[in-house]
Amino acid sequence: MPSKKTARRMPVAGTAALAAATLCTAAGGAWAAEAPYPTRPIRIIVPFAPGGGNDIAARFVAQMFQDSFGQQGLVDNRPGAGSTLGTAIAAQAVPDGHTILVSHNAMAINETLYSKLPYSAVRDFAQVALIAETTNVVVVHPSMNVKNVKELIALLRSKKGGFNYASTGAGGTSHLAAEYFKQLTGTDMVHVPYKGTGPALADLVGGSTQFMISAAPGTLGFIKGNRLVALATTGVKRWAQLPDLPTLSEAGVPGYQFDTWYGAHAPAKTPRFIVARLNAEINKAMQVPALRARLVDAGLDPAPTSPEEFTKFLRSETERMRRIIQASGAKAE
Repeated sequence: MPSKKTARRMPVAGTAALAAATLCTAAGGAWAAEAPYPTRPIRIIVPFAPGGGNDIAARFVAQMFQDSFGQQGLVDNRPGAGSTLGTAIAAQAVPDGHTILVSHNAMAINETLYSKLPYSAVRDFAQVALIAETTNVVVVHPSMNVKNVKELIALLRSKKGGFNYASTGAGGTSHLAAEYFKQLTGTDMVHVPYKGTGPALADLVGGSTQFMISAAPGTLGFIKGNRLVALATTGVKRWAQLPDLPTLSEAGVPGYQFDTWYGAHAPAKTPRFIVARLNAEINKAMQVPALRARLVDAGLDPAPTSPEEFTKFLRSETERMRRIIQASGAKAE
């Protein structure tokens, strides 16, 4: 975990004070390491409907603000346009650390999926911290009457286009994960996009759709309640919460891998000392037993990083998603 840098006290008089302030401003707006922050509740924008891993990650951050700063973190769900609506609002917010964005793979996906975006994930945001990672789970409605992935593939091939699959929205992780599955298995289904994990899972449980590759946190309760049948996970290794469930690669789709991650971002011109402090406090919160358990129990694996590491990771993910999107032919609808 990155260590906090000891704040340097500003000179108190004369030209030395002015010179130090000028240098700090030129270095990215960090004009005084001990400047009061935060001074009011923090708005945490989630560019998706309530429910699922984004909400869990955002509420983890909200609790961190309460515990570490004594300020409320107010989760503000702003779904729409494949997460671009809420993300654009966050990009345009005043860069004073009182508005942050909690998003996921969409930050990398949308750079390729949309020909025009009202923001750039790298140019218009300071990457604060990777919060957590999780696997996705291949789930089907019980009416499919399949016990494993090979049976599912055979059924889908026997009736191409005869089944519907749900996603959290066009171009979202569940959409691309399913398109990648179709590409590798030679199967076909009809895409039914929703505005978030909650609505998509609700219709899947109700039988309006039959198949979904969904982030594990929002899906686990339905699996344990026997309302959905889990066939496989999408990571490179088995998921600790469902250790008997094979990965897709093990289950008959060699080479398949598609995980979900969640991260915190701030508007680009947010002072560096605020970004650094947010990163340190988020990483520290991951070591607090009660807060760590909140993530782990929901199926999220804490993933502490520095802002620099998260920035490098985002660039790598953007390139990886570009290749998957171009191969699948997926487009924003």
